Amino acid sequence: MSASTVLAPLREAAERIDRRTPAHRDRAVDGLRALALLAVPTGHWLLGGFTLDADGALHNASPLSAFGGLAPASWVLQMLGVFFLVGGYASALSYRRRPGSAAAWLKGRIVRLGRPVLGVTAVWALAAPVLYAAGVPEASLRTGAKLVVQPLWFVGVYVVVTALTPYCVRAAGRLGGWAAAPLLASVAVMDLLRYGPLAPSVPSWLSLLNILPGWLFAYQLGVSWGERRIGRRGGWLLLAVGALLFAALLAVFHYPASMVGVPGAARTNSHPPSLLVLALASTQSGAAILLRDRLARLLARPVLWAPVVVVNLCAMTILCWHQTAMLAAAVPASFAGGLAGLTTAPDSLGWIVARLAWMPVFAGLLVAIARYARRFEAPPAAGRPTSALRRAVAGLLAVGFGLFALGLA
Repeated sequence: MSASTVLAPLREAAERIDRRTPAHRDRAVDGLRALALLAVPTGHWLLGGFTLDADGALHNASPLSAFGGLAPASWVLQMLGVFFLVGGYASALSYRRRPGSAAAWLKGRIVRLGRPVLGVTAVWALAAPVLYAAGVPEASLRTGAKLVVQPLWFVGVYVVVTALTPYCVRAAGRLGGWAAAPLLASVAVMDLLRYGPLAPSVPSWLSLLNILPGWLFAYQLGVSWGERRIGRRGGWLLLAVGALLFAALLAVFHYPASMVGVPGAARTNSHPPSLLVLALASTQSGAAILLRDRLARLLARPVLWAPVVVVNLCAMTILCWHQTAMLAAAVPASFAGGLAGLTTAPDSLGWIVARLAWMPVFAGLLVAIARYARRFEAPPAAGRPTSALRRAVAGLLAVGFGLFALGLA
């Protein structure tokens, strides 16, 4: 059987997806969203590892602890700035086109985000006791629970910034792209307090004030972009200023190089976001705005556009279940002892090579899981709305699992 015969059904499927795509669909924005989404599992799978204790239980570890030179990889893989940018862009357009009230628009968005989160946490709440009875150590289950809820903080933050869309639209109308500047200034002031001369007298909880402006920054840029208040000149400005600020923060002010947390490090950039996160988001946003037309031309090709559609349709499934896919390989392997790149300490070049070999396995497991988990992302069938009892039970299971993951139960 020739390669062309094998690939023919895939080409036909891609062309069918292309024909069904509305002409007004912004392919470049969808492509950027898909790229940012795929960076999440890629980053977690590459920069997250495990160690085994004497009882055979899994514990989180990171290759960044042993290989600080890998930090630049996190600059590429940390694409939440792009995700919030395109989220703001899409929300601005959707908000303008809404058929009903702003409250109804927001409710619809929250339901679409919340259903998959309830699904993954409820399934894990039911599966954890079964796995424990099957012999999986409690420490492994707690490690897995932390990994599962780790990316879900993003959903809560995203709901909050989405709720602020009407105010972001007004700010964009008055200030254009400069509407994001006060958010950057707010984070800069807080960083000065927590890292500057007054740091010993500043309570640690005060840094939490960076969470909202830190992630709202790129979202506001996206809203301004969607409102046509940022063009190519603004894109060049964001790219240049962001890159210069990023370099200065690393070279002059000695910010940690990694964009993700490193076990044992005194400072972290992402939790809560530091000024370095905003500098990277500015750089990425500027590049995205400038590359939009070129990306749109590339995605006019059906063979490139079809995967973007699939990824966007499974966005929340990928976000919610990619850690489960990695655990589906690691937990069974933990019973066999140390397995290179999976359950051995991430402290050697051999581990990095082995982990790269495991990546297709994780991806295959995610695809298999998504076949069933996708139902949590799809809206209920017409005439079959989810009952209040099922929602209540799922909510209770999710809360219980969250408490377990946080070590409170």
